[in-house]
Amino acid sequence: MISAKIDHSILITTIREKGIESIFDWFNEHKQSFYILGLSYLKNQYQMEELFCRTIAKVHKEFNRHKEGTSFETWVTSIFIHICRELSLQASEESEQHNDLFNALDQLKENEKEAIVLTYVKGISHEEAAQLLQVSEEMMKGLLYSGIQSLKKEWGYGSSVNGCKEYQKHYIDYLERTMDRSKKIDLEKHIFQCIDCQEDLATFQEVIVNLTEGIKDFHVPSGLMENVKNRLAEQGKRRKQKNKKLKRRMLIFVGIFVLFMGIGYFTGVFRNIYYSWIEENPKLRAFLQHGLGERLNMEVKDNGVKIRITGAIADKFQTLVFYEIEDTKGKNQYEMNAEDGTFVQNEFEMMDRKAYQRNYPPALKSDVKNEKKNIFQGEISLPPLKTNKGTIKLKISKVQKLTHDASKQNNEMASEDMEYKTGKWNFKIPIKKQTSTDYVLHKKMVISGVPVQLDKLTIAPTATILQYRLSIKQSKKWINGLSFDNLVLNNRKVKFDIYANPFLDSQQDMNWTTLQASFGPLLENKPKEVNVQLKAAYLNIQDSKTIELNASKDYPQTFEYAGSTISIDKVEIGHPAMVVISDHNTKNRKYENLQFQITRVGGENETSTEEMSDGVIVDKNGVEYGMNTPVPYQKIKNPRYYVTVETIKLNSNNKEEKVVPKSLEITGYSTTEYLDKVVKIPLN
Repeated sequence: MISAKIDHSILITTIREKGIESIFDWFNEHKQSFYILGLSYLKNQYQMEELFCRTIAKVHKEFNRHKEGTSFETWVTSIFIHICRELSLQASEESEQHNDLFNALDQLKENEKEAIVLTYVKGISHEEAAQLLQVSEEMMKGLLYSGIQSLKKEWGYGSSVNGCKEYQKHYIDYLERTMDRSKKIDLEKHIFQCIDCQEDLATFQEVIVNLTEGIKDFHVPSGLMENVKNRLAEQGKRRKQKNKKLKRRMLIFVGIFVLFMGIGYFTGVFRNIYYSWIEENPKLRAFLQHGLGERLNMEVKDNGVKIRITGAIADKFQTLVFYEIEDTKGKNQYEMNAEDGTFVQNEFEMMDRKAYQRNYPPALKSDVKNEKKNIFQGEISLPPLKTNKGTIKLKISKVQKLTHDASKQNNEMASEDMEYKTGKWNFKIPIKKQTSTDYVLHKKMVISGVPVQLDKLTIAPTATILQYRLSIKQSKKWINGLSFDNLVLNNRKVKFDIYANPFLDSQQDMNWTTLQASFGPLLENKPKEVNVQLKAAYLNIQDSKTIELNASKDYPQTFEYAGSTISIDKVEIGHPAMVVISDHNTKNRKYENLQFQITRVGGENETSTEEMSDGVIVDKNGVEYGMNTPVPYQKIKNPRYYVTVETIKLNSNNKEEKVVPKSLEITGYSTTEYLDKVVKIPLN
């Protein structure tokens, strides 16, 4: 298990350092199983190249969404399958595939085919495959059984060979040697006496063998990955297409504002008055009044939904696209989701993929009141441009229906209940990168005993970025990150953006961690001083302790750690094994959550650990807020999230072996220190 974690850590680190190249290399190593998986959906070489290109791009784009502890290959496979399904709907009828195996698979129901290919091609466990297909494990086995039965008929075994129904459902578990011993003995006794079941099980097993052997003999075309690599490179070098800029006609305003055009254009007087009249979105209006970005009027209607692109502005940190969505046949409001249903076709050519994309919760992106029930105005954040100007080819395949239920808006888990409207809305958006101004700070300080340095302030049109460093020399205590209240520039507060990603792409010094804090835009004159209002430091404390576990003891048992009494509520041997620890007393508690691992007796077969936690939010006054009801997080003073219950399941790849927990090894804990500190720095 430790080796697997190290390999996974190395893979993730490599991808972060080398980006899309390392993702391509990983796919090149795993191309055989992915190619065969793709062939179960698509039928020709061009489609397969497109599949690999899109998947590599999407994995790179959404890499930061991969959750630690989740199998990278399983996560990638889920993306691969999603794109397979999309491309199969768009695929032409032309086919270059005449292999009997895939011809037979094509006759199966979609979910049967997916279950069989994931299990016998990718070699994914029933549990993981069930998660990918969003079905139960029991249903997963049912799909495998019905799919194999269909292949029996397709391959000429006919329908005459049938066993007893009450035993057929056990074929999968029996052949995979996962049956309970008593059931296995019962089945074998019956098969010994029942000729029909003997023949049925034999042909069932033969289909599986033919399936796996047929797949082994199937090879990836030699030029596939080379073509994929060339296509990815070509997308990055493709010449930018020139689009004619939209001509804006003043019409009725020309006669009224001739005087302003003559004497006020270059001072911004006309610009301020003009855009205050014609632009509703206050954020876009502010950019336009300061001569930043372009006001657009690009409109596409499909499936009863009209989307208008009203403006766009780009700088070194992001590309903002302002839009309006109108439900022309109903009274719904829809918004764009940068992570789902929105795609930049020429992304490799136009966008800087090394930058972290800014993602915001639904309905928090818009400064517009959106009073009309069928119209929503908002904006999406795309990655920054690689070049100074060009044309973004934005493709939108679905928009998300907004809910006015506050509990759902604030609950990320409610995303699975979201409704969407599908369609085809394509735009070619002319864009120009705006300039930014950098200020070198070199401000040193110590926070909670840890050296901190404020390095640089960058004022860009769409954001104000503070770059800082945290010392990582200490072995017992270090800071993971800082939280801020506001920046004050020109006597104006600029709000801290809690949703922006704090990480930079490269580590500049092995003794320091370099991060960045994002704030709102400052569309004013050059500031002379910045006041940085620090809010909190997120600390990691190293404090090791090992507690031996023994399932033969009576639980709960308690132990002391970091000034708290922690309970071990349950220790169970089994498959999976289970350990439950808890600490419900949050008053004066030093730690917010523990950093630990559970070791097991003879851990060579362990493949995964599942952790689930419950907790509460506690404010400055000690008031607790449960997680089952909506929490007004932004209104809580100095909130802390305390984990109160940890449930750990230990799994083994040997289904017949019971897992025995051995020890709870705590390495340290994390906590939050709230600050009341204002740092004043002159700007040169």
